[in-house]
Amino acid sequence: MKLDGKTVIVTGGSRGIGFATAEKFLAEGATVIIAASREETANQAVADLKEKYPERTVCGIWPNLSELDDVRKVFQEVFDEFGRIDVLVNNAGVSDSKSFTDYEESTFDRVMDLNVKGVFNCCRAVADHMAAQGNGVILNASSMVSRYGQPSGVAYPTSKFAINGFTLSLARELAPKGIRVNAVAPGITNTDMVKALPKEMIDPLIEQIPLGRLGQPEDIANTYAFLASDEAAYITGVVLSVDGLARA
Repeated sequence: MKLDGKTVIVTGGSRGIGFATAEKFLAEGATVIIAASREETANQAVADLKEKYPERTVCGIWPNLSELDDVRKVFQEVFDEFGRIDVLVNNAGVSDSKSFTDYEESTFDRVMDLNVKGVFNCCRAVADHMAAQGNGVILNASSMVSRYGQPSGVAYPTSKFAINGFTLSLARELAPKGIRVNAVAPGITNTDMVKALPKEMIDPLIEQIPLGRLGQPEDIANTYAFLASDEAAYITGVVLSVDGLARA
């Protein structure tokens, strides 16, 4: 198992790509802490995963990711309980599809607050622990739209472009401390949001993907697991596209 004995925090782990990632890490032997926005969603995800992996350790937390003090407090509790934090997957995020002429400052702030500041806060909360250990892995969620943009909802690609720069810069700073930092840039992935779209919207999306299918949450989860493992021990500062060569 690639991640046997590792302690992993997955933000946004109660559904979609985050849930698939938590499940993959459990299957690879890790202890997984799911960070969700609410206690009830965290507990439900934990219950679902415990049913599938009764022999594994999985638990839930629900810090306010936009508040550094709260993130530090909750992550310290994780460290106190398990003795180390080996991997952080910054998967939590929010999007929107408003046109720029309808955009409000509050919408822009909401997206940047979670997608950028939330990632900063989580990294800040684990970096000292990882440095003291002499090793650690931080994985950030980027997106194909960070490179190609999208026709509306400007804050989301802006936030993911920021994550790319943050990832590369943090990787350079933390590499001497034994901490690897990478990002994964998914393409069009078959999450609940995409599943809710009508067929007449889905088919044109698939047509633009050379591999001829939507991405699955497991495709992204497998990539996170690889980058978290010792198989990727010499990989840092990378924004890895997992998009079937789709181009927006």
